Amino acid sequence: MLLCRLFFLSRNKCEHFKEEFTKLNPWQRVPVLDDNGFILTESVAILRYLASKYNLPEHWYPKNDLQKQARIEEYLHWQHLNTRMQAAMVFQQKLIMPVARQGKIDEVKVNRFKAELPKIIEHIDQYFLKDGKYIGGNDDVSVADLLGACELLQLYPVFEEDIYETNKKVKQWMERVRERLNPYFDEGHGITYRTRETYKTLGPKLGAKL
Repeated sequence: MLLCRLFFLSRNKCEHFKEEFTKLNPWQRVPVLDDNGFILTESVAILRYLASKYNLPEHWYPKNDLQKQARIEEYLHWQHLNTRMQAAMVFQQKLIMPVARQGKIDEVKVNRFKAELPKIIEHIDQYFLKDGKYIGGNDDVSVADLLGACELLQLYPVFEEDIYETNKKVKQWMERVRERLNPYFDEGHGITYRTRETYKTLGPKLGAKL
């Protein structure tokens, strides 16, 4: 029987710094895939591997249509320094960093990362979505949509979701991805929703204006 484990550890407990996890990933980052002893890091590589190994439906990661696959790849390569980086840094600067340093939010840094996001949202709207329902003009959800929605949702716990919700097309796309993937989408983002509730109390103590 295939044993396939995907590690998503709690950063609050610093489990990714423990010896057991460091043996799997010396970089001490998540996620990590352990497939019967085959260890793989990096979310994009993991998604490609799982799509191919389990022969997932074509819409997740097209294998028979190279142009559709290329459109998915285009977003996957672009998102690292754009959607992922900027959304993650807003979240980190508004919650993770001030808590770790036992200080206040550095608004200068927050605003620097927030300033890039409207341009990124507009690019998703005009280039990656265009007139399509999903990234790359696809008619069904793909790994690109999954990663894109998850990255932008990092803004939700710290009450910055207006950055993408003010764009009608991107807001509708986010809602479409969530609806298409539920109940798993909400289940997987349970900690995200709970963090938002916690931030209602914690955020003002860190200097956040909700």
